[in-house]
Amino acid sequence: MLMIPGIVEALDFATEMHEGQTRKYNGGAYIEHPIAVADLVEAYLDEQGTEESVVQMAIQIAILHDTVEDTPATEENIVERFSKEVAEGVWYLTKTPSFVGNRAVRKELCQARLAAAPWVIKVIKTFDMMHNATTIEANDANFWVVFKEETIALLEAMGTTHIWEEQKGTSLV
Repeated sequence: MLMIPGIVEALDFATEMHEGQTRKYNGGAYIEHPIAVADLVEAYLDEQGTEESVVQMAIQIAILHDTVEDTPATEENIVERFSKEVAEGVWYLTKTPSFVGNRAVRKELCQARLAAAPWVIKVIKTFDMMHNATTIEANDANFWVVFKEETIALLEAMGTTHIWEEQKGTSLV
């Protein structure tokens, strides 16, 4: 991963915010997930010949993508410490709050938001789901059925099914 000031700051902030959190299925430090997503995104965007400034912003967003959702961090914190553009990217990737409705309603709202997101956000979300899929499929057969169905629908809505298939070498269908 590129270790330039904005990325180092994102890594420091996300590490601090996710301190003490662990991954559900493997018990590893939670920060391992956003770092893995950022690494996957960086490799993919570099392979696509994406402009360096876009890659750098995507890495920051990928590292920070779960901070507002899973920690005390706010969108305002992200704007203040990083930029409005980074905060907007994190917003696209933040789950709809549970008070909005049941899981199906929330997923539908997230799907609409992500379908309208900039391309780089769709790429980040695709790799986020891909990284999550690895542990879900291996550890929770019942939830895997639901997650797989939701993932297929979201990939189709975002137009990124081809990225999943290229990277995984297989279809989810």
